[in-house]
Amino acid sequence: MPKRVLIFAVAYLPYIGGAELAIKEITDRIGDFQFDLITLRFDSSHPKFERLGNVNVYRVGFSRPKPAMADLIKFPLKLNKYFFPFTAYFKARQLHKRNLYDAIWAVMAAYAGFAALFFKLRNRRVPYLLTLQEGDPIESILKRVRFISFLFKKIFAEANFVQAISHYLANWARQMNFKGELAVVPNAVDIKHFSQPYTESELAELKSRFGKKQDEKYLITTSRLVSKNAVDDVIKSLQFLPENIKFLVLGTGPGEEKLKRLTAELKFEKRVMFLGQVGHKEMPKYLGISDIFIRPSLSEGLGNSFLEAMAAGIPVIGTSVGGIPDFLFDPETDHGKLPTGLFCEVRNPQSIAKKVKTLLENNELRQKIVANAKNLVNENYDWSLIASKMQTIFDKLIINNN
Repeated sequence: MPKRVLIFAVAYLPYIGGAELAIKEITDRIGDFQFDLITLRFDSSHPKFERLGNVNVYRVGFSRPKPAMADLIKFPLKLNKYFFPFTAYFKARQLHKRNLYDAIWAVMAAYAGFAALFFKLRNRRVPYLLTLQEGDPIESILKRVRFISFLFKKIFAEANFVQAISHYLANWARQMNFKGELAVVPNAVDIKHFSQPYTESELAELKSRFGKKQDEKYLITTSRLVSKNAVDDVIKSLQFLPENIKFLVLGTGPGEEKLKRLTAELKFEKRVMFLGQVGHKEMPKYLGISDIFIRPSLSEGLGNSFLEAMAAGIPVIGTSVGGIPDFLFDPETDHGKLPTGLFCEVRNPQSIAKKVKTLLENNELRQKIVANAKNLVNENYDWSLIASKMQTIFDKLIINNN
């Protein structure tokens, strides 16, 4: 009989982020478990229950028809996250009576962690796995929960096992006084998908759509348009770069209008292209026509978009924050390690421009970085490898509980 695991996650498919993708890729590869998942509904066109892959998805909370991404952080949908610990807990109680779960799994501490904590306090014998996937600055997370910090710490204290996607987040668990067993298991990449080859004619068709000339170079980012991803700094860096360098922005988010206003103020409408949400299926082709991936993050739990660009074979520029130093090794700072990218300074458009010029002017370094990065991703960030490690964690949790 398959073991049953209940997952708490604030968002899930069709919304796609690092955490949502990780749940899908991991559960798809662990066939001898039954996974149920409680998440928010947001969009009234999404069913309250459906099976997606290897997961039974239960959606709770209030919704509205076809909300835009910006609507999710506005009243009333913004309140959904605050109610989620309670609505998810009550749904979990109902499901547990029927399914008698062998383990629960909270994906991220805030919101989902509270729901798991409430369940754990009532069902002490059910083991509880906490996954840390947070991309927001730790300081801002702690500020949001400062009035209930004692309860937030219990999310960590009550966990039987913590899995973090980076050493940065693993250190945070210890800072929150988690004393139990902990493992760093990163997110991964669909390597076959992102490294797929395209014919010259396929790439030429996409280049033609954007009018890319032979002498033009494209920077690209695939990001939620939120302040922590610092897309505005890339736009500002164009002031220090030649006119033939343009910037593709893939993604949507609450900061989109502000970024478009900045682009207009700097008169860069012809150099910055906002392409909206590009599907996972098409994304490798956009990376394929681009020359440098860049995200000058202010914080980052890990940074899956960097790994996807590495798999696609284009060099990356990032900042030395959060989990990025787990895989990005700059030849200027990471002596003794094979270079896999370049670091720019945080909140410094001139530093971004300098690193862009380095990659465009130093072909030998560029080729080394691309080759080393592809090897690193192939060896360490394959979803089958990650799913195997996660299955080991689930097996250990459940066996130790019996």
